[in-house]
Amino acid sequence: MKNLPDGEFPLLPVRDIVIFPHMVTPLFVGRAASISALDSALASGDRIFLVAQKDSRTDNPSVDEIYPVGTISRILQVLRMPDGTVKALVEGEYRGRIVDADMSGDYCKATIKVLKSHFEYSVRLDAKVRLAMEIFQQYARSSEKIPMEVVRSVAAMTDPDRISDIMAAHLPAKVNEKQAVLEECNAEKRLERLYLVMTSESQITRLAEKIKGQVKKQMEKNQREYYLNEQIKAINKELGRDEGNRDGELDELERRIKKKRLPREAAAKVRQELKKLRLMAPMSAEATVVRNYIDWVLAIPWFEKTRDIEKLEDAEYILEKDHYGLEKPKERILEYLAVKKLSDSLKGPVLCFVGPPGVGKTSLAKSVARALGRNFVRLSLGGVRDEAEIRGHRRTYIGALPGKIIQSMKKSRSCNPVFCLDEVDKMNSDFRGDPASALLEVLDPEQNYAFNDHYLDLDYDLSNVLFITTANALHTIPLPLRDRMEIIELDSYAEEEKLEIAVNYLIPRQQEQHGLSSSDMLISTGAIRELTGSYTREAGVRNLERSIGAICRKTARKIVTSREISRPVRITRQSLGRLLGPARFRNGQAEKKSLTGVATGLAWTETGGTILQIEAVIMPGRGKLTITGKLGDVMQESARAAMSYVRSRSGQFGLPWNFYQKIDIHIHVPEGAIPKDGPSAGITIATVLVSSLLKVPVRHDVAMTGEITLRGRVLPIGGLKEKLLAARRAGIGIVLIPEDNMKDFREIPPRIIRGLDVRAVNHMDQVLELAMDMENPENLFKHDYIIEDKDWLFNQEPDKNGLICSG
Repeated sequence: MKNLPDGEFPLLPVRDIVIFPHMVTPLFVGRAASISALDSALASGDRIFLVAQKDSRTDNPSVDEIYPVGTISRILQVLRMPDGTVKALVEGEYRGRIVDADMSGDYCKATIKVLKSHFEYSVRLDAKVRLAMEIFQQYARSSEKIPMEVVRSVAAMTDPDRISDIMAAHLPAKVNEKQAVLEECNAEKRLERLYLVMTSESQITRLAEKIKGQVKKQMEKNQREYYLNEQIKAINKELGRDEGNRDGELDELERRIKKKRLPREAAAKVRQELKKLRLMAPMSAEATVVRNYIDWVLAIPWFEKTRDIEKLEDAEYILEKDHYGLEKPKERILEYLAVKKLSDSLKGPVLCFVGPPGVGKTSLAKSVARALGRNFVRLSLGGVRDEAEIRGHRRTYIGALPGKIIQSMKKSRSCNPVFCLDEVDKMNSDFRGDPASALLEVLDPEQNYAFNDHYLDLDYDLSNVLFITTANALHTIPLPLRDRMEIIELDSYAEEEKLEIAVNYLIPRQQEQHGLSSSDMLISTGAIRELTGSYTREAGVRNLERSIGAICRKTARKIVTSREISRPVRITRQSLGRLLGPARFRNGQAEKKSLTGVATGLAWTETGGTILQIEAVIMPGRGKLTITGKLGDVMQESARAAMSYVRSRSGQFGLPWNFYQKIDIHIHVPEGAIPKDGPSAGITIATVLVSSLLKVPVRHDVAMTGEITLRGRVLPIGGLKEKLLAARRAGIGIVLIPEDNMKDFREIPPRIIRGLDVRAVNHMDQVLELAMDMENPENLFKHDYIIEDKDWLFNQEPDKNGLICSG
């Protein structure tokens, strides 16, 4: 071919193909501008400039949208089709670069500079030609996309320039890779590029063949399994077994698996189990086990969530509507919501509501679920002894099931419920394991994201669950388990709080349950106070609600049986005896006058606070100290500590140093059938001893609580709120509490302690000065004020009852 000079040629952009010199290829031309360029080329000498588009989707590309280097080609043949398109056969001749382009006419005219290919013969060039030929032949044999005639014709060539162009023309490489080869004018470098492209394509071809073989092998395996399954069906049919329904069930199970969103590990496990199930006999025991396992995995909420209530005002309204008081738990839940709104990464906390029975721990957990907009699930742990109740049994056991945690999550239908673990302090352990230890992982926010149930043998994420545990006492909860929970104490209700709860919650609820309305029955405030004081003695309101329910039942019967009864039926304090019978409890009341050897103490019980009238008498004897009233070890030790304090201060009290050697002292706490324990009666016992020994009355309007040391220091106690409520209920005017308990006193609402004069003490000297009924209590420590004869205890004759001081 003769070298063409630089010049102007019609330009025809082509899609998805790069034309190389020495390459003959057909072109289908359909665009109007391209047909015009082809006609112009035929009219001016059969030469046209073919250049590849950068984006094949462009219909009318501009100069910037085509590559700058193309091929000057000769038009060999043109065939016009009936639909207006043109089929042209072209042969590439020379590389060319666009110098200038004119887009103003019907087609593009471009000024082209011819690019001449060049190389230098050398041994290195021959080696590259051979390598290129070898890889070209390997690729042709493996891909079967290049005719062997082309391979043989290339092998017969000696011109490196032509060899490289023919190879590049027949490679199924990408347009940008072929364009890079076309733009390279040095034949040696062009061969290097081709070698890299052909090596990459050969690797891709070998990998595709490998994948094709694997797919073919898998298809053969599936066909074999299908054939065997069909044989099994035929055998079962001959044996009279109906397999049609089973296939439908398995297909339905497979559809459920595809529809259910599962973690990767769970999805792989359940598909494997389904595959095993298909190969099992339907009547085998193992098939039932596998089917139950798949059903459990699909029934558990892995990713299903409920949306939390975002407005704190709505959550606060729900909490206030459902429960009266309980400020600390409500505040903690609102804090959790506020932080959750700011940070989605917050893990669910573990709250532990601790308090006496009936104060609303479980119902508060339900209200928390309503306030958060979450599902609620409850699990009672009372009496649970087996660890498998928490973690489940392994599938090797007959009748194995997941543990209570996973079963409850299934009931909740969401992976972020409010989960109430009720009575967590009443779990027990035996030879079957310790369920409290199994709960350590469940209630640890740093571990429960991967809780592993023995039955499922899969990690389940519990970090989104808000766990709430309830307990009546903390000391029975193991310390490691208690450490994982945030303790929130719920105190017993005061009488005013019970009144509010009864009026706003209990009475309307019981009236609705018994078919009554406010126009049918009215309960006076005095009647409610009588119910809380004389008919129910509890920290909560459970028995109070039962009593209200009993009143509603009797009222409903009266309305139904008596036609002329006036409505509303009014329930007063006086009518309670007729409806509920005599009062069941007698509220402790303070003494009407000051007595010697009798002091009022304050005690905490599970049903609230109460007062203790502690008594002491002195009798002739040999120094024996008797303590009665079914007292525990701690309370007996407090009595002995109080006695040691009095003996150590005998000189200041004006007593002989050996006064105790010829007398017996009996300390008694009434209601002896009720067990009592704790150190808080220490200062009361000491006051009773001093009063009995010095014959000084104790003020009847003073009650006290506090632990005593041998040196007379007063130490803090617990249950302050309940004790103050008991003092107020008993008509006490002054209450002595340890100074260290003033921080607890400041947190008590003022309405609860209205009318009480609470005074802080830190030493027994202060207690005696405030408690003794004498004009100048400070004279208690002056010898001459009390005793002129220091041996009065030894010289005084007992009374007719044998007592020196009977109080």
